[in-house]
Amino acid sequence: MQTIPTIDISPLNDAAHPDHGAAVQQVLGACTDIGFLSVTGTGVSPDTVDEVRAKTRAIFDIDEQSKWDQAITRDNYRGYIPMGFFTPNDGSGKADKYEGYKLHFDVPEEAPVRQDCALYGPNLWPNEVPEAQDVILGYWAKLDRVTDLLLGALEIGLDLKPNILRDAFVTPMTNMTLLHYPPQAPDEEGFGIHPHKDTDALTIIAPDPVGGLEVQTRDGGWITPDCPPGGFVVNIGDMLELWSGGRLKSTPHRVVNTSGKERYSFPYFAVPRHDVVVSPLLTPVPGFDRPSVHCGHWSAEIWRTNWPDETATADTPELGTLSS
Repeated sequence: MQTIPTIDISPLNDAAHPDHGAAVQQVLGACTDIGFLSVTGTGVSPDTVDEVRAKTRAIFDIDEQSKWDQAITRDNYRGYIPMGFFTPNDGSGKADKYEGYKLHFDVPEEAPVRQDCALYGPNLWPNEVPEAQDVILGYWAKLDRVTDLLLGALEIGLDLKPNILRDAFVTPMTNMTLLHYPPQAPDEEGFGIHPHKDTDALTIIAPDPVGGLEVQTRDGGWITPDCPPGGFVVNIGDMLELWSGGRLKSTPHRVVNTSGKERYSFPYFAVPRHDVVVSPLLTPVPGFDRPSVHCGHWSAEIWRTNWPDETATADTPELGTLSS
């Protein structure tokens, strides 16, 4: 594919719908080819998306000192990510040109799962935007439903056991990053976010009207998703590529904001439960040879190696690696 298809996923809500099988095959086709698709028929209203965008903008409008008071730490990767903090994990390239606010699957301090995995916990929510928590978590719950529909379609399309993917997302490590990209000059080096592959199972993003997301085609070119109003861009991450034995494609993408406008984005990253070990559920396709990944260990390593002075080790999962 040299384009990203748009698919109405509303038939996936009803297995008896006359277009259910066709929708499954459309989703499978996009995920096995370019690894990206635009979806409509999600049941998530444009007003909901507008609300989330407004709250995201308000969070980044908080004064700088207050944002720094809510910054991520090595012990708790939740809260404010300063502008220019992250660089490509391999140490190459300039710092990415965005500021962020990190949110994770939210559980209270006393939640039993915290005894099993210390990566779980409560989020930081800025006092300056008191409505943000309810608005964003409401949106999050709607995207959980979209994720469930897409995983169910892939179970059918790949001829897997029912619920074998969906069951992995009970008490998940799903997370969101609120993002603000200032405008870049057309001749400015670097990226809003450098070319990378997502290390999750799948990503869902409401496109910002400003644009800037670019997807790499199999011949090395770059294209922009043509997502209709009210739709969402979805892409396969490395975990689903691994689960599928290489059939589903995790595709490099990047953000370049040369619009001259401020860009706000809030991608949702679906990640399985902490104790799930991701390994091929089907015989791998020829040439696909990736090690299994323990989700709790993977998440801890992603958080750790995001710090500029930390490096990957032989025990660090290789998910997200770009081919040279």
